[in-house]
Amino acid sequence: MEYINNLICEAINSRKKSYTPYSKFKVGAALITQDNEIYGGFNIECAAYSVCNCAERTAIFRAVFEGQRQFKAIAVVGGKELEEDEFSSFCPPCGVCRQMLREFCNPKEFKIILAKKISEYKIYTLEELLPESFGPENL
Repeated sequence: MEYINNLICEAINSRKKSYTPYSKFKVGAALITQDNEIYGGFNIECAAYSVCNCAERTAIFRAVFEGQRQFKAIAVVGGKELEEDEFSSFCPPCGVCRQMLREFCNPKEFKIILAKKISEYKIYTLEELLPESFGPENL
């Protein structure tokens, strides 16, 4: 998976664009398609919290808008505004983002890369983070 470092770098760069005036918790994500196109995303907050959007979903929505439907991995980084390019903890996707990823990904194959820095990361499959999931084939 030679693309891991590129994805983590893109997630870190995307995080810098986050709009988080309330929580100050910035998250960046980078999603790679089966044909190696990368789409970055960042979290966007709103005073009406229920309409906020996570970095992972921003990346998914950007890719789907461009006609992409098949993905192989996503990298996610996050932390308070004071942190630069290293983070004190891993930042896994929320349940809603996991379910959105499930819509477009094979849970046994899709990789979720959680990074603290470029050289420190963990890799999970979507199935590990969303066991017994509900997907399009269940309808």
